[in-house]
Amino acid sequence: MNTSNETLIRNAGLVLTMDDAGSEMSDCDIRIRDGVIAEVGQGLSTDGQVLDAAECLVTPGLVNTHHHLYQSLTRAVPGGQDALLFGWLQTLYPIWSRFGPEEMYVSAQVGLAELMLSGCTLTSDHLYLYPNGARLDDTIAAAADIGMRFHPTRGSMSIGESDGGLPPDSLVEKEAAILDDCIRVIDAHHDASEGSMCRVGVAPCSPFSVSRELMRDAAVLARDKGVMLHTHLAENDEDIAYSLEKFGCRPGQYAEDLGWTGDDVWHAHCVKLDDQEIDLFARSGTGVAHCPCSNCRLGSGIAPVRQMRDAGVKVGLGVDGSASNDAGNLVLEARQSMLLQRVANGADAMSAREALRIATRGGAEVLGRDDCGQIAVGKRADLAIWDMSGIEAAGNWDRAALLLAGPTQVRDLFIEGRRVVASGQITSIDLPKTIARQNAMALTLAEH
Repeated sequence: MNTSNETLIRNAGLVLTMDDAGSEMSDCDIRIRDGVIAEVGQGLSTDGQVLDAAECLVTPGLVNTHHHLYQSLTRAVPGGQDALLFGWLQTLYPIWSRFGPEEMYVSAQVGLAELMLSGCTLTSDHLYLYPNGARLDDTIAAAADIGMRFHPTRGSMSIGESDGGLPPDSLVEKEAAILDDCIRVIDAHHDASEGSMCRVGVAPCSPFSVSRELMRDAAVLARDKGVMLHTHLAENDEDIAYSLEKFGCRPGQYAEDLGWTGDDVWHAHCVKLDDQEIDLFARSGTGVAHCPCSNCRLGSGIAPVRQMRDAGVKVGLGVDGSASNDAGNLVLEARQSMLLQRVANGADAMSAREALRIATRGGAEVLGRDDCGQIAVGKRADLAIWDMSGIEAAGNWDRAALLLAGPTQVRDLFIEGRRVVASGQITSIDLPKTIARQNAMALTLAEH
């Protein structure tokens, strides 16, 4: 047997599998071969590489279901620090309009590296503006170069200020061109096979930045191509008021009328879903990307995650864009989700284990990836190794309670069996150099 592509993670202190039974295994070995988990048990051996995981917690890689990677270049912009959603957007749109392909590539790599260090192995991205020749291909290249499993979505905006929309006219596109480019990107980059490193989705930005016709046409196109659909929905009170005024119905009804419910659809935020909308999402298999830190940062509210989960809605986590978070640490996002549900519903509303399951298996289910999100034979070798011997976990009685007392960065991270973080360091790119490039870009943008 060829063991050159084999790695044995040996003697893990505790493995949280996130399998159907929720199995937890102590003093456990995991053999990974050719990008897949080949064996899980005790006393395993290999002629390949061996990585000791004593005193470590091993989890499936975390899954991020909503991000705007380009926004890592506009963190803590003064004019947007204390604004509500619509005012925040109006502050940032003019800055984003000065981006180009290089800004998209570098900001994506910084955002992806930050996610990796927080245990993330699969992320979606929602890129909905394409100034100065930027393309979705720029972020796809960034993910391929750093080694992240990627689910980019071809976003869009078609209603500018002159037509009553929020974005400046310079950032909107003609709807026919949007649909044509969706087809181009899907044909060029979408890989539907098991173990795929890149799947593409279709993602008009929001009901207040595209027309009813584009929403409907995008759904038809996505289903013709066999790809998933994504947008923002019911994010805050302004969002609900806009829907009632412009469409004469709540966001959930609007989504259903236009074909935007089903197991191939996931919506970001959903802070303001009511009981009927939660039931609609549960019955239709529609997924939700819960973004707790961004919802706090913009004052949007606390999403009814407990009610969604109890109703059977698929829920994953999203860090959202770094201009509204302003971080991209997914394990901290999971902790925030747990804490907010306790604030809203009591200390027993969500356990650390459940929140971590949402961050792993839950996100994989939202993105339609049954090959990811759990540690089991035959699943992809996407694994996060957390060193529980440091100060953050000192005195911790329960390694599985990572979100209560544990590190917020991984020691090691495997994606498709490749060790992309080793001893806390990104292995695939020169991260300090990339950060320096981004800081120089931010300074240039701020001077204009």
